Amino acid sequence: MTDWQGKNVTVAGLGVSGVPAAKVLSGLGAKVTVVDDGDDERARTQAAELEALGVAVRLGDGDTLPDGTELIVTAPGWRPDKPLFLAAGRAGVPVWGDVELAWRLRGRDGREAAPWLAVTGTNGKTTTVRMLASVLEAAGLRTAAVGNIGVSLLDAVLGEEQYDVLAVELSSYQLHWAPSVRAHSAAVLNLAPDHLDWHGSMEAYAADKGRVYEGNRVACVYNAADKATEDLVREADVVEGCRAVGFTLGTPAPSQLGVVDGILVDRAFVENRHRNAQELAEISDIGASAALQPFGEGAPGARSVAPHNVANALAAAALARAYGVPAKAVRDGLRAFTPDAHRIAHVADVDGVAYVDDSKATNTHAAQASLASYESIVWIAGGLAKGATFDELVAKAAKRLRGVVLIGADRALIRDALARHAPEVPVVDLDRTDTGAMLQAVQEARRLARPGDTVLLAPACASMDMFANYIKRGEAFARAVSELGA
Repeated sequence: MTDWQGKNVTVAGLGVSGVPAAKVLSGLGAKVTVVDDGDDERARTQAAELEALGVAVRLGDGDTLPDGTELIVTAPGWRPDKPLFLAAGRAGVPVWGDVELAWRLRGRDGREAAPWLAVTGTNGKTTTVRMLASVLEAAGLRTAAVGNIGVSLLDAVLGEEQYDVLAVELSSYQLHWAPSVRAHSAAVLNLAPDHLDWHGSMEAYAADKGRVYEGNRVACVYNAADKATEDLVREADVVEGCRAVGFTLGTPAPSQLGVVDGILVDRAFVENRHRNAQELAEISDIGASAALQPFGEGAPGARSVAPHNVANALAAAALARAYGVPAKAVRDGLRAFTPDAHRIAHVADVDGVAYVDDSKATNTHAAQASLASYESIVWIAGGLAKGATFDELVAKAAKRLRGVVLIGADRALIRDALARHAPEVPVVDLDRTDTGAMLQAVQEARRLARPGDTVLLAPACASMDMFANYIKRGEAFARAVSELGA
């Protein structure tokens, strides 16, 4: 669709993606109607803002397809089985997400469209995209971390800033609603059960993740330790000549990036990769300019880099190298990278016990990586399970657990898994879902912990039963720890 003048477009959902999409489409001359299930004060405020621009807004009914709709642009989180989309399917009305809209609008003003280096996966997306953007910047390229992070894609493709290349984080929701996006190169970091209540099955979830490889031109980057990601590469329809490039924490084979004696090594983007390798950086370079949180073996306060962050750095390096970035920029960019808050963030040491905030571990795969980084743990867990099961997570972590404190709506699922796989581990089950539960959880964790232990908030669940988001949950943990210190 290139001529938007007079087109009847329905935008599904207000909020961080819907409001900008409605404004952009209205500015292009489309007749825009926004529908939303909500009718609270926030929704009415947003509606008034849009109505002043000539956009029609229908609150309290996000299920009915407006008459005459020719296209739906949806917020990424709206489920595919929503009546609005079922009606659109019957009527032959296409449904795009805001990512698809941004892809279609790039280059509209006549300037050359910046290529996308895309990253998806169950965990590590945000960290990898930030690492990638840092490496691209170190190479002197105009870039931004965009998509499910940082700058919105609509702003990136339509704003005044001109970019050479974009580092794009894409969630499974966004990919589901983005049928024509074609990246320069893309990476799937890992695959583990997540959002199965939304996708309906693991197969559907994986298929949506795999969309990121469709039409890749240079490289499809996969995790050599996760066969499911390589399988997605095999199934993808790519441009002829596009290569499969793996990353591994071990010694890399040809067409892989890996680690040799603490050094990140490239055997994919070098001449005669069967014989040669290019040193890129040392593991200690990852986030070296920041005060990296302590984790790994050793006493609280010892600096190391968790294996999953090494993997993230290798994936970022692979995408950057696919774009032609020199080895020195990889090293400089990884050194300049600053980790996100609430991602294995060391909060404080109290009475010889380290308190670590990994509130962003919102699923079992992320929590498993976090738990594997410490030797003796008092684990704070629980929240909304999103259809997940916890047997494998608990079985793998059982030997590391000093004790467990459970909070949140679905904590019984974790409690039952602990009873099956770690029956000797003390468990405190807090039957409350108010935000004040975090203070009690931290106090109970302190009672269970011994000097040298780590009290780890790695909930393995979403936060919305108790908190607005994982950030608020992490902030509540940090406040509770500060009260211990006081």
